[in-house]
Amino acid sequence: MTSLVRRRLLAACALSACALVRARDVRAASDKVTVALVMKSLNDPFVVSMIEGARNYQRHYASQLDLATNGTLTDNDVAGQIHIVETFIEAKVNAIVIAPADSKALVHVAAKAIAAGIVVIAIDNPFDEAAQDAANVTIPFVGPDSRRGAKLVGAYLGSKLKAGDEVGVIEGPPNDLNAQQRTLGFKEAMSAAGMRIAGSDSGDWTVTSGKTIALQMLYAHPDVRGLLCANDNIAMGAIDAIRIAGKKGRVLVTGYNNIDAVQPMLDDGRLLATVEQFAARQAVFGVDVAVKALLEKRRQRDLSPYMETPVQLVTKGQAKGFRFGAS
Repeated sequence: MTSLVRRRLLAACALSACALVRARDVRAASDKVTVALVMKSLNDPFVVSMIEGARNYQRHYASQLDLATNGTLTDNDVAGQIHIVETFIEAKVNAIVIAPADSKALVHVAAKAIAAGIVVIAIDNPFDEAAQDAANVTIPFVGPDSRRGAKLVGAYLGSKLKAGDEVGVIEGPPNDLNAQQRTLGFKEAMSAAGMRIAGSDSGDWTVTSGKTIALQMLYAHPDVRGLLCANDNIAMGAIDAIRIAGKKGRVLVTGYNNIDAVQPMLDDGRLLATVEQFAARQAVFGVDVAVKALLEKRRQRDLSPYMETPVQLVTKGQAKGFRFGAS
């Protein structure tokens, strides 16, 4: 690929609709590089946004870049993700960009891909450092500082409460590093604001999980004034739990991801705030890092371990302005 094509690829970040392609034999022609995007639940709007961004990046210059995408049915389908990665290894793709369903459990198959000469890049959720060391690999992470994003939204919640108020934290899956970092950020923000964390429990990124945990917290801790949720799906479940418990308007809820489904909830106050981490851009940046590595013929171990992408606090009246591609 020429430097001009490279610059054009970097410019192709305006998003549009996309079509998913299932894993297949994607051996590239001699003038192409082939990148596989491996995601978690294809039912998650955040994942859909990531795929749309990556597909649109490729669509503009299909003669230079092949992109295959696939994902699981649920967020925690580790075995399914491992199978997808193994399929792409067999297909001899040039690079794999993955949002791992488990920061530890996916390291082994990622190392297998690297051993096969495939460049591997993580987005959204980084791989566990100790697990990488044990496998003798380094897998770059292209994504946001989840701890910083959580501190932003936590500080905003703290500004709406008074010192000593009780709050609850509904975490993401315990083996996901991004979930761990968000929990740390939430707790640091609550400590700084003088809040008391009455309860903290881990979920699985789903609305159902958020609803179940929130109901338990609301009944166990009736004085809770705020719920910090590790993503917007969990937050939507928490909002429904507040309705069921008859506490509408008495418990503030924060989310994370700024998905389309929470925009009406931001507008009417059911959701206090969320965090925009620009899903589509993350995927584009991840694919771009992989393409650059392939073009420059860089080895896996020579790649930078962390490339940070932005986060932005989103509150009422800001939701649409911070959506990727919004004018």
